[in-house]
Amino acid sequence: QVQLVESGGGLVQPGGSLRLSCAISTSSLSIISRAWYRQAPMKEREFVANIFSSGSTNYADPVKGRFTISRDNAANTLLLQMNSLKPEDTAVYYCNVKTFSRNFWGQGTQVTVSS
Repeated sequence: QVQLVESGGGLVQPGGSLRLSCAISTSSLSIISRAWYRQAPMKEREFVANIFSSGSTNYADPVKGRFTISRDNAANTLLLQMNSLKPEDTAVYYCNVKTFSRNFWGQGTQVTVSS
């Protein structure tokens, strides 16, 4: 019983900000990392950022300096703060949880950056 539910997507103008949330409901699994991926129309899903249980983080080059991944442990929520958004950030954003056995994915939330 593992469920990931993304929220916070929407339409925003270039240069604007948006914060995505992922509510994580899990069984007693050993989590390696939590991450955000995104997929633009007609493109493959790509890595955006992740955060390990230790607190270490990684970011894809296109979002470095603009996006921040974090965790709200009390709320069991994964967050992605997106600043200085660009049209090329437009995509469906997916929450991901990696365990030793498999990856778990949310349904995705649409982010559209347009004037």
